[in-house]
Amino acid sequence: MNGIVNVSRRTFLKAGAIAGGGLVLGFYLPVLKGDSLLQAAEKASFDPNAFLRIGTDGLITIIVNKSEMGQGVYTSMPMLVAEELECDWANVRIEPAPVAAVYNNPVTGIQMTGGSMSVRTEWERMREVGAAAREMLIAAAADTWKVNRASCRAEKGRVVHASGKFLSYGQLSKKAARMSVPKEVKLKAATAFTIVGKPTARLDTPLKVDGKAVFGLDVSTPGMLTALIERPPVFGGKAKSFNNEKAKAVPGVRQIVSIDSGVAVVADNFWSAKRGRDALEIIWDEGQFVNLSTPGLRDSYAKLAMSSGLPARKDGDPEKALAGLANKVSAEYEVPYLAHATIEPLNCTIDLRSNRCEVWAGTQFQTLDRAAVAKTVGLKPEQVTLHTTYLGGGFGRRANPHSDYMVEAAQVAKAVRKPLKVVWTREDDMKGGYYRPFWYDRISGGLDGSGRIVAWNHTIVGQSIMHGTLMEQRLVKDGIDGASVEGAKDMPYEVPNVYVGLNSPIVGIPVQWWRSVGHSHTAFVVESFMDEMAHAARIDPSEFRRRHLVDHPRHLAVLDLAAKKALWGTPLPEGRARGIAVAESFGSFVSQVAEVSIDPSGEPRVHRVVCAIDCGTAVNPSTVEAQMESGIVFGLSAALYGAITIKDGRVEQSNFDDYPVLRMDRMPAIEVHIVPSTEHPGGVGEPGVPPIAPAVTNAIFAATGKRIRRLPIDTGQLKTA
Repeated sequence: MNGIVNVSRRTFLKAGAIAGGGLVLGFYLPVLKGDSLLQAAEKASFDPNAFLRIGTDGLITIIVNKSEMGQGVYTSMPMLVAEELECDWANVRIEPAPVAAVYNNPVTGIQMTGGSMSVRTEWERMREVGAAAREMLIAAAADTWKVNRASCRAEKGRVVHASGKFLSYGQLSKKAARMSVPKEVKLKAATAFTIVGKPTARLDTPLKVDGKAVFGLDVSTPGMLTALIERPPVFGGKAKSFNNEKAKAVPGVRQIVSIDSGVAVVADNFWSAKRGRDALEIIWDEGQFVNLSTPGLRDSYAKLAMSSGLPARKDGDPEKALAGLANKVSAEYEVPYLAHATIEPLNCTIDLRSNRCEVWAGTQFQTLDRAAVAKTVGLKPEQVTLHTTYLGGGFGRRANPHSDYMVEAAQVAKAVRKPLKVVWTREDDMKGGYYRPFWYDRISGGLDGSGRIVAWNHTIVGQSIMHGTLMEQRLVKDGIDGASVEGAKDMPYEVPNVYVGLNSPIVGIPVQWWRSVGHSHTAFVVESFMDEMAHAARIDPSEFRRRHLVDHPRHLAVLDLAAKKALWGTPLPEGRARGIAVAESFGSFVSQVAEVSIDPSGEPRVHRVVCAIDCGTAVNPSTVEAQMESGIVFGLSAALYGAITIKDGRVEQSNFDDYPVLRMDRMPAIEVHIVPSTEHPGGVGEPGVPPIAPAVTNAIFAATGKRIRRLPIDTGQLKTA
């Protein structure tokens, strides 16, 4: 148990929620100690908030401490509670949690959503809340009837006595609130589950269909103004001077504000702010990164890759082993900067008063964002109320370690002192930074006479996403950013001599996590190179992997399932070929087989993707399937089209015309197969991304004999017409 408490109505109301009568149940999560900013935020916000509320009307409200950005947590979290509560699912409602330490992620010590951790970190805790409430309701019924508790059971939102009489949870809620919270509760065995593991319709879907779901861009407050910010064309630049006369002459423009990141135009509405911003005349100091370019970075990274870098892993002596082998393979791989390109661009609504502040935003980082806003406007964290709206996509961008878009809004609000919404256009969002890093890898391996890998030498070059953040002290050890080498350092293939080294250059392009983080690039490199090694050994790529995964049964299970369902090894129509990849990330194991052909123009056509996943216990199989499909589309878009390139320090892409995503007419048929399991749940939001790029490029090789080692795929290399 994790400190479950029965929270009084008065205390719960003081914490900023609406209780509505009945049983209110919450619990404290342990928080990790660390940086002073985190400690201050935790201390300031440690109020007892509830996760569960049962009203006298029988409605069950579950307070969800995760951000809903399409991944289904507004359904999976309630499913965990409802499974143990034995309630009627039709009576379940959801509310987003306020910011408070009781809602902190028990692993990171802050309130946040990311890393595919939602179900993984709340698997037992949310069930314990439901089980504790169930036991209190049963105790209340037994006391009402003056019967032995053992003669009562909970089912479908009521407590039933052995005689057949029953009381609903609504009837029992007030009395249950006075019952003692059990110190220990017995959780159900997996064989007894009635909700977990069953495909379940999402609770947020009706709200999105009828337009009631409020996203950040939907927020409107009385008297609200709109602000757009003109930022430097080169990262690190500053405005030397600006002429705002033409901007101020635009009807509806109210104020021009200089802030740290640029110049904000505040107006009555979006278009007035946009026209006013277009009319600004700014002279920029473009700073020290004006000469940055993608070709220049490529050259410098290639030189860095010649050195071994800091050791992230060293088993045996791969250099010595390689020297004695006749069958050797070496390759260099490259993947570009990538934008998150969320369908809803960044935005933040803020109402700053003298002694309090309200903020509405789609955020993945509640604790840090609230603390950052408070620091910016000169208030205490508890004086800032942060409302988490629905997120029109996150992929990590709305978990910015610098709270960039929140701090900007706070700086504008500090000058304006009126309710306002700061909006990023698509172009702002695309050019505004915090990309998946650009990576360059050099890798070599050697095979013995039986076709087994004997040596593996892998050097990685790319920016650390933790550098300069609060997480650096915790997550960078001996100069190694774990996010840079994940999937490579712990690659599962059984090889006696392995070296993985890292070079982390400091570059003036702001970067952060992108969906599947380091695995988004290391899986491409490792799985592409495994395919190259398989062909050098003249062994089928699926069988070659199997021979190097003898002691990895979960990898083998998804590999075999994907191959079986894809009919691996059977004939295909002329011009088509299959490629396979497998990757473990965020507690889950995924294998994908892509079926590909090449158009005469050189563009790959992905016809079919078969995906097998072992995510442990699948709480909502419908969500697992949807997230695998989503990850495949996301990763396929990047593999085929995605690239942020730099010229003269400037980002060259601006919108979906030059940063395309997969269109409906290029969408492959996708099959998702879930490995039955009772293991602890793994993640599903991110693990679908890593295998798709190598599965596709391996299929391209099988179809054409041409290796793809740089993403996005160069269609000119494959053109036949």
